[in-house]
Amino acid sequence: MVDDLVVDLSRIQFAATALYHFLFVPLTLGLTFLIAIMETVYVSSGREVYRRMTKFWTKLLLINFALGVATGLTMEFQFGMNWSFYSSFVGDTFGTALAIEGLMAFFMEATFIGLMVFGWDRLSKVQHLVVTYLVALGSNFSALWILVANSFMQDPHGAVFNPVTMRMELDSFFTLFFNPDAQAKFVHTVLAGYVTAAIFVCGVSAYYMLRKRHLDVATRSFRIAALFGVLGTGGVLTLGDALGYVGAHAQPTKLVAMEALWETEEAPMAFNAIAIPSQSEQRNLWAIQVPAMLSILVTHSLDGTLPAADVLKEEAKARIRNGIPAVLALERLSRDQHDAEALATFEAHKADMGYAFLVQRYAPEGDLTRIGDAEIEKAALDTIPEVWIVFWAFRVMVGLGLLMLGFFVLAVILTLTNRVQHSRWFLRVCVLMIPVPFIASEMGWLVAEVGRQPWTVFEVLPTWLSASTHTVSYLVFSLAGFMLLYTVFAIVEVFLMLRFIRQGPDAPEGEAGPHTPTTAPAAAY
Repeated sequence: MVDDLVVDLSRIQFAATALYHFLFVPLTLGLTFLIAIMETVYVSSGREVYRRMTKFWTKLLLINFALGVATGLTMEFQFGMNWSFYSSFVGDTFGTALAIEGLMAFFMEATFIGLMVFGWDRLSKVQHLVVTYLVALGSNFSALWILVANSFMQDPHGAVFNPVTMRMELDSFFTLFFNPDAQAKFVHTVLAGYVTAAIFVCGVSAYYMLRKRHLDVATRSFRIAALFGVLGTGGVLTLGDALGYVGAHAQPTKLVAMEALWETEEAPMAFNAIAIPSQSEQRNLWAIQVPAMLSILVTHSLDGTLPAADVLKEEAKARIRNGIPAVLALERLSRDQHDAEALATFEAHKADMGYAFLVQRYAPEGDLTRIGDAEIEKAALDTIPEVWIVFWAFRVMVGLGLLMLGFFVLAVILTLTNRVQHSRWFLRVCVLMIPVPFIASEMGWLVAEVGRQPWTVFEVLPTWLSASTHTVSYLVFSLAGFMLLYTVFAIVEVFLMLRFIRQGPDAPEGEAGPHTPTTAPAAAY
């Protein structure tokens, strides 16, 4: 049995690398399409300023893309290094999506990005525009397959467990791909990337306007990004609601953590706007509630109700007891694959096999025949994620989403009325807003991943069983190494971004002194 500290350190290491990696992903997703829009205007209008805009933002995209690739590759290696049992157990299914992401999406993106950078003087305008759109599609396809793989972990569809090979095996690629969680999460995540890029472009453009530099590029970039962002933010909030609706049915324990629901209530259910959850006491120490709002938000009616932690823990206890015969039957099948009685027992109880794996953590010497009520109670409590993390991460994410919607509405009004350049207070706000979508994206991943615990594959494979049998010293050393390496990557990203932003779109290659127009041309608007 893997030591609990080894599991915790493995989780921390993967979480750190994933969160670092996701600092780069949303900006790439959004910038590729923003750049494609700018180049579309250039091709249709023939105006040189849009070519300069496209080439300038492409420089910043390349910095972000390179560091995103570097952090993503090391993250994928961790599946084999730190989560070997998980990789063996679901590799047939999870690996399919990752392989397609690598062979189809990543290579498509990496190939065409070279043509995009070096093809300006070798391709026609239309050919280069097609290449730019292929880069954008490639980056988004890459996100699609990663999210298909992740959604299998959140709500496993398209695979069945084979008691002979002791692995989850791909049963239906169609079902895997069209997992409702995958489709909602893909659109939500991609739109979040568009919002991130839009705020980034608005912030950098505002920086130039504050200093009255590169105003022809800055004002046009700001307007395109503001319009792009207001549509993207509306989509993020709408799809976020859809994703919450899907998640409420697929992962009720995650919803319990998101809303700090400890005891089941009759409809209409009140919404905990602010609360101080206590995991040890299984209650909220303090809360501010909005009557009836939770039923409206989650069930879209006043009559809807949801099972809270009290009900879900009792359901978990029943599923643990029902799943124990399935795992005991697996042990018999491992010794004799032709044991018909064991196979029949497994088939009768296989739906709850994962819950038996969950309680096996507390079984004396791993022997499920010695499980008692105390061990079952501990495992049932484990099925409720760490509520305070999920609860507050969700509220920070939603709060920042609403803040960004208000920001973009104001940005669109100011840019369409030609007042943004003269609203210096708002331009300062634009610069300060740059970190906001990154924080919101990180909070979203905390909700998704911490809310799935204690499972790596929901209700099938517990996290404690998924980790490799490393030593604590190895994980401490590797964790420190990854954190150091990724911190260097983050510093390099910020340094290069600031260098090229200060250089500006008008500076010759390799020089830091930009051409500085002092007034905005009338055509900027």
